Amino acid sequence: MIDILGWFWTSAILVISVGLVLLLIAIYNNLVRLRQTVRQGVADIDAQLRQRHDLIPNLVEAVKGYAGHEAATLEAVISARNAAARDEPSSASEQKLRVALDNLLALGEAYPDLKASGNFQSLQNELADVEDKLAAARRALNAATARFNAARESFPAVLFAGMLGFGEADFNRLDDSEKGTVDQTPRIAF
Repeated sequence: MIDILGWFWTSAILVISVGLVLLLIAIYNNLVRLRQTVRQGVADIDAQLRQRHDLIPNLVEAVKGYAGHEAATLEAVISARNAAARDEPSSASEQKLRVALDNLLALGEAYPDLKASGNFQSLQNELADVEDKLAAARRALNAATARFNAARESFPAVLFAGMLGFGEADFNRLDDSEKGTVDQTPRIAF
């Protein structure tokens, strides 16, 4: 009888241990998969920013032919693009680039020949497409981050996530330079 009881407890401990190891493996693999999705989201944003930076020289060249005497605007765009492309992507440098691009695109309104240019319109449409893809990539990153953080903070993963080296992922947020323009009510004059 004692032999059967010892075998039962040994088997029970073995089954529980194997179950815990399998649970730990499943938690780890799920968190790795979700962390990779977050990393892919960051890489997608970087790719869209690179694509935007690559479009800018073409846009500047298209404008130069029509509005060459707008050197200050063109230099501001080139300077902002170089700063944004040189450094790690940051909201401040991207905001400066966005403002410079808005000023450049506004030249299309001041120069009807430029606005009518097929090359300028094509580049402007490509830039708008990149901006849409960039916004979608930011939304996808935030969704992936939310899934990762929720999985990391859910029971029983919360017991092991810290020990396995899974820290909280950061959401893609607006920094102070962008918040100033987003939080303000737009002025409309008639």
